[in-house]
Amino acid sequence: MWIVIALLILVGIGLLIVEVIFIPGTTIVGIFGLLLAIAGIVFGYADYGSTIGTYILLATGLVTALMLYLSFRSGAWKRFALNTAIDSKFNEGLSDSFKPGEEGTTVSVLRPMGKAEFNGIQVEVTSADGSYVETGTKVKIKEVSASAIIVEQIL
Repeated sequence: MWIVIALLILVGIGLLIVEVIFIPGTTIVGIFGLLLAIAGIVFGYADYGSTIGTYILLATGLVTALMLYLSFRSGAWKRFALNTAIDSKFNEGLSDSFKPGEEGTTVSVLRPMGKAEFNGIQVEVTSADGSYVETGTKVKIKEVSASAIIVEQIL
């Protein structure tokens, strides 16, 4: 029976480590691992009494803490982490090319974001009041910032 107890606890600890290191958040993997470890500890208490059961509980806690420490220290999780960053900006380099008051035409429906063309250049734009603007509608630039080009429909 000790093999079953050891396997339950080891598989439970393994699943808990997978949960903490590779699958952040509370998922089925972590819950299942916790239930397996608890089942192994409960079987240890039931089969071997309270003294041995307490030793099994303490050993499970120590092994879990040691395995988590070694997992974080080894950097195994870094192999699965995204190490690049997006350093580009919205309409990067184009905001200097456009000035408030310039007129253009929508290339796609603005819902409230979409594409418009100004002087042969297509850019992402946002309608000023958040309304929908149909394709082919004449628009005028109301505001240019680093994060958006705000346009309004020419009536």
